[in-house]
Amino acid sequence: MRKSPVAMKPQDIVVLLKILCLKQPEWQQVPLAKSLKISQSEVSQSLSRSAYAGLLDDTGKNVMKQTLLDFLQFGLPVVFPAKPGAQVRGVPTAHSAPPLCHIFEGADTFVWPYAKGKSRGFAITPLYATVPDAALTDASLHQLLALTDALRVGRVRERLAAIKELKQRLG
Repeated sequence: MRKSPVAMKPQDIVVLLKILCLKQPEWQQVPLAKSLKISQSEVSQSLSRSAYAGLLDDTGKNVMKQTLLDFLQFGLPVVFPAKPGAQVRGVPTAHSAPPLCHIFEGADTFVWPYAKGKSRGFAITPLYATVPDAALTDASLHQLLALTDALRVGRVRERLAAIKELKQRLG
């Protein structure tokens, strides 16, 4: 069976969340790519896939927030699930990072594996390899990515809290 050229990839979620963090309609691909440490061609392909999926408007500049929220809530855990791995050093994610870490204190710690990380916890594969670097330079992006990881790996309580927080942030 031939692979569809427009199938969503995990980095598409990262790109869309970063666009939301920019909060400016006139963003450009090259600075976006540099901030995510993703090649400009990968960003371009990601935007094409997201537009085809209806996650970007006709201009290709604005994220369709409700459509993205629906995908994050119902599709993400099925399409891009995460299973905790071994304990490693890394960057906190899911309910171990803000904003959920204040609600779920004492729960298992989940991290993106990262040699320069300051936390130890169970490894969660990030949506894209450069996520820890990009998250450490943008707190808003880190929080949105952590919320999406809570949907990928969390139990019902964590997922419900993540959806509530995402709805508030995405409007």
